[in-house]
Amino acid sequence: MSPKEYWIWLQYALGAGARVDEILAQYGSPEKIYYAGSRDWRLSGVFKADTISRLLKKSPSETYSVIKECEENGWHIITPDDEYYPDGFKNLTNFPLVLYVWGDPEVLKHQVPISIVGTRYASVYGKKIATALAASLSKAGALIVSGGAKGIDSCAHIGALNAKGKTVAFLGCGLKSNYLIENLELRKLIAKNGAVVSEYTPQTEPTRFAFPIRNRLISAMSLGTVVIEAGEKSGSLITARLALEQGRDVFAVPGDIVSSNFKGTNRLLREGAKPVFSALDVLEEYVFEFADRLNLENTGELIIDNSVSTDIPKVSYESNTAARKSVKINRTAEKQQKSAQITFESAAKENPQSKPTAPEGLSECAMQIFGFLSDTPISTEEILSKSSFPSSEVLTALTELEFSGAVKVFPGGLFSV
Repeated sequence: MSPKEYWIWLQYALGAGARVDEILAQYGSPEKIYYAGSRDWRLSGVFKADTISRLLKKSPSETYSVIKECEENGWHIITPDDEYYPDGFKNLTNFPLVLYVWGDPEVLKHQVPISIVGTRYASVYGKKIATALAASLSKAGALIVSGGAKGIDSCAHIGALNAKGKTVAFLGCGLKSNYLIENLELRKLIAKNGAVVSEYTPQTEPTRFAFPIRNRLISAMSLGTVVIEAGEKSGSLITARLALEQGRDVFAVPGDIVSSNFKGTNRLLREGAKPVFSALDVLEEYVFEFADRLNLENTGELIIDNSVSTDIPKVSYESNTAARKSVKINRTAEKQQKSAQITFESAAKENPQSKPTAPEGLSECAMQIFGFLSDTPISTEEILSKSSFPSSEVLTALTELEFSGAVKVFPGGLFSV
């Protein structure tokens, strides 16, 4: 059997995130662990009884199907003895025994990886900052690392891709999982311009414990972690804490001091995280060490390009289950859109002079939002519930309306005409 089969067997038995440093320090390799046998395991003092039970239940021969699936899909299997195994993982007590990589494994050895994390339910401000900051960091020569989720993660990946840069997404599920199927097209783009990585076997579905376990890889892979828009209980704060424990730098983008969406990031700043106003604030920490890798020209100011979309690319492939769900969602959206159009038309007939005229050239989504806004401010959440468009399009459209001068914006994320 090949060395990779023994690595997969050991990770099968121990599970992702398990402490493995003492075990491998004592035995040297998974193959030696396997052939030592249960009596030696019991005497070693590094295995608990339940761990020994799992080791006995698994066989390296069971890993063949995993290896075959990876070969059929063109996925790479990276283990700690591989040349592409990230240097940042080697000092972890719970370093991953196996990484499944969709894309270019060489990117895992990039010298200036910077992670960007934050809420999945990002505001327009958060999305624009994440996209622009990732693009600026990429242009300067950094690798953007994030978690492939909706919100800030997706915007970080999109920003890097827009800048023709490289990006890596660490998943909390297997590469074959249908979790977040709406992000599949984005994952494809990441795989073409970097890598999608998981320590879980391809068919593994996510659990609520998987994402905090995954977060240690995002922080360990990176020289520093930038937190953008995180509430008090955001998972991105776990990533920041892990980064500190791993001896990495932590940065945070200042946000609205009265918004719950920014309580986590503002607390990080209060506790000593470095504030970020541009890519330069991040990269100046590393420019002397990586002078030959970084170009700090034009990094001192963060430029928000409102013509750049933060939308997740549409999926080109869906499983049967996902497709059925999509049909239901689309039908519901059609009904909502018709309802919104009827309401807007009725309001216009009753009071044609009740509001200003919409600026020319607005997107369809922006026009719909403008249609149900009045002089009474309403929240972003209410706008999202009324609109028939995806939340990412709604948030982008709100920015479009704000910059066109068509709406008034009030503290707390309230909008009116």
